[in-house]
Amino acid sequence: MSEAARPFKIPVSVLVVIHTPDLQVLMLERADHPGSWQGVTGSQDAPDEDLRHTAVREVQEETGIVVGTPQVPAWALRDWQLRNVYAIYPVWRHRYAPGVTHNTEHVFGLQVPREVEVRLSPREHLHHEWLPWREAADRCFSPSNAEAVLLLPRWVQGGSPP
Repeated sequence: MSEAARPFKIPVSVLVVIHTPDLQVLMLERADHPGSWQGVTGSQDAPDEDLRHTAVREVQEETGIVVGTPQVPAWALRDWQLRNVYAIYPVWRHRYAPGVTHNTEHVFGLQVPREVEVRLSPREHLHHEWLPWREAADRCFSPSNAEAVLLLPRWVQGGSPP
């Protein structure tokens, strides 16, 4: 489908910090902006799409990781109850309806075993890398993504939001 034929993106998205029990974080290099690294992100497909469903769908589309399997059970995906509202980067504003300038991002964490297979969507990402959480935060091009990664140890150790 051509860019012009696509419907406008909904300015409500998820960020999923995928990590191992020992705080290695999966980082993805964007295909549309080589050199820009992030976690899994994506917008709702419909205004009434459940955010958890959005997170599960985006994880599978971007990484091939399926939530709700014996290897990655449904409980491994946690809604961190964090919301970020930020200005949409001008380079991506054309994907949204005229006048839409801000997005609301909902943050989730997904703990996976280190041996989980990652199969990138080549349309979205060029490479992936597992990094220790501090290095992953430094690699993020998005400030909200970096902040979420920096909160990871509190989630894993305390099991509750900071």
